[in-house]
Amino acid sequence: MSDKAVTRKGFFSKSSEEWKEFLINNAIYIVLACIILAVIIKEPAFVSVTVFKNILTQSSVRLILAFGVGGIIILQGTDLSLGRFVGFAAVISASMLQRADYAARFYTDMQPVPLIVPLLISMVVIAIFSGINGWVVSVFKIHPFLATMGMMIAVYGILSIYFASGDPGPQPIGGYDVRYTDFVIGSTLGIPNLVIYATIISVLVWVLWNKTTFGKNMFAVGGNPEAAKVSGVNVVKTTVMVYILAGLLYGIGGFLEAARIGSANNGTGYGYELDAIAACVVGGISFSGGIGKVSGAIIGVLLFTIINYGMTFVGMDMYYQYIIKGVIIVAAVSLDTKKYLKKS
Repeated sequence: MSDKAVTRKGFFSKSSEEWKEFLINNAIYIVLACIILAVIIKEPAFVSVTVFKNILTQSSVRLILAFGVGGIIILQGTDLSLGRFVGFAAVISASMLQRADYAARFYTDMQPVPLIVPLLISMVVIAIFSGINGWVVSVFKIHPFLATMGMMIAVYGILSIYFASGDPGPQPIGGYDVRYTDFVIGSTLGIPNLVIYATIISVLVWVLWNKTTFGKNMFAVGGNPEAAKVSGVNVVKTTVMVYILAGLLYGIGGFLEAARIGSANNGTGYGYELDAIAACVVGGISFSGGIGKVSGAIIGVLLFTIINYGMTFVGMDMYYQYIIKGVIIVAAVSLDTKKYLKKS
């Protein structure tokens, strides 16, 4: 009998307990697959190149944000300030990249600036705020939930003050420079630029997580902070660096998101943290700490985007979408906790 046959027989000859464990461990993926299948059955047009391209485009910014909060989750933390950080970066970028002939310009007399300038400003500003989160969490031992919730509220206030300080007053910022929109929502060789940027960042994050001392320290601190400290890892420095990296990614995400949706205001980014955290958990990045893969974040983001897009595609009421997404999040966290308790 061939090795292949033995392997097949071994899989199908699982005991009832093994099958039960298999189904529990993969239940969330099975349910998500069933939802996607139901959408396809109801609307066969969902399976098309255009829809696939739209899903990849919508997934791109979400993936960048998921990588940011994913590192924090690996540290057994969370980040409720993500959405407000994205909104702040979006407003900063939008306010500096409006057309010179646009009537309601945020900065009336500002000359055109290179795209890299608002991008770098957004990244630095958000990285500073996010780094403060990491410092408060690691030095004062405040739970990340509380620390980032406080930052979320404070940053929203600062963002709103900045948003209202423009020459036209507090109104949505639009009328972007064509350089900005082409850079973000344009395409290269038929591939959406957003997909290209997300791919490049995915590779960079994979290298950081898997091939650098920083990545090794991050997983060590997430798995067991005390053991990591005894092994010579600077827990405070590592934690702050993870939060700073998250801030840099949020800054990039906000810069891209403002152009993707066509405008920015002090409400931009609201609730984005929930989707990013949910995608990470569904993708296997565990709140128990020290566990997570770049591929998991990608899978989680794609699954959530497909479900969101699919439910909208078939005309499902938004309120029902919230219910389904909430149940998925609770189920994913419950299964993650069950796995952790079983290993313990």
